[in-house]
Amino acid sequence: MSEAETEAHTPLMGRRSFLWATAMATALPIMGEAELAHAKLASQMMGVLPPDAVIINANENPLGPCKAACEAITKILPLGGRYDRMGELGALTDEYAAMHGLKPENIAFYAGSSEPLHYTTLAFTSPTKSLVMADPSYESANMAAQISKAKVIKVPLTATYSHDVKKMVAADPNAGLIYLVNPNNPTGTITPREEILWALENKPKGSILLVDEAYIHLSDEHDVLDQVAAGKDIVVLRTFSKIYGMAGIRCGVAIARPDLLEKLTPYYQNAMPVTALVAARASLADKDLIPTRKKWIADSRNETLSFLKANGYKPVGTSVSNCFMIDTGRPAHKVIAALQKEKVYIGRIWPVWPNAVRVSVGSPDDMAKFRAAFKKVMDAPVSTASNTPKDLPYTSTGGKKFLS
Repeated sequence: MSEAETEAHTPLMGRRSFLWATAMATALPIMGEAELAHAKLASQMMGVLPPDAVIINANENPLGPCKAACEAITKILPLGGRYDRMGELGALTDEYAAMHGLKPENIAFYAGSSEPLHYTTLAFTSPTKSLVMADPSYESANMAAQISKAKVIKVPLTATYSHDVKKMVAADPNAGLIYLVNPNNPTGTITPREEILWALENKPKGSILLVDEAYIHLSDEHDVLDQVAAGKDIVVLRTFSKIYGMAGIRCGVAIARPDLLEKLTPYYQNAMPVTALVAARASLADKDLIPTRKKWIADSRNETLSFLKANGYKPVGTSVSNCFMIDTGRPAHKVIAALQKEKVYIGRIWPVWPNAVRVSVGSPDDMAKFRAAFKKVMDAPVSTASNTPKDLPYTSTGGKKFLS
């Protein structure tokens, strides 16, 4: 059947999903967590999800923006027809720098952290300068490296599911970029700060260490922003999408030496939404936001992890983030499909671990529904049918043996 014939036979509700999936197969755009999650659903022709669906597939924060951020957005909405002529970007930059002991020239804001992640990869990798990353880890840098035609070297996580920094540093003497996500996505596990500092001091000369701290506020681990202040070869990414609950509003930041940030600018520099700027400033001013939300997410996560262990299921590692993985002991795509029949939508699959699923931490009600659905699915007999979809690469061998 041709592409046109396939589209003609696609139900009306699935047309947009069909077109989205086609675009994902033929292009390499800047893709963040939302796009990767949406593309997964689109590839399955899911269409619009039911209103009572449990949506825990994209590491979103169900709390949304804080009250002060919502009020700031409402106040500035009448000026939404204008670009930032009120100096909001400068004010946010100054406040963010002062809060972290940095200079304004160390800070560059973007509409989410996916943009600087892609631009950093494009700036520092090439056909002769590789990208080194963990496996599994966040896929977006890998996609950007395909555009720069860089070699991508994937290094398995350690037995405790941290980044294996020694193997990553030794992977290629011509590495252009070494990418670490801390806490990691999809596992939610930590790489200790001292190991990241070791990588920074021992990496190949001329390479850049890219540390993605999108989830750092959810953990007790210390960040590495002081290495930016010290002038090291490091770029740190942060986002307001996770603990601040602004995923749909889009505000991220790249933090580095001015000369490193300058190398990102040729790729694109869009105007920041005024709504994102004022919401970010209001969020930073809320001193109770981080500790309160960190506990709320941890309580929801830990209740579910305790349930999984008590029922003999196998969480992977020790998550300190708003997502975790489970070794299902069976092809993960079958578990995902069975959960969707229960109106529970969890995350995508990382090919290196074809039996593992990623679950984002939702509200207590979301997680209660997930627990009930997961137990129902896992207690059902395992299907022996082989129907692995093309978009979910599956191999019966390879991959890592999980630790319980």
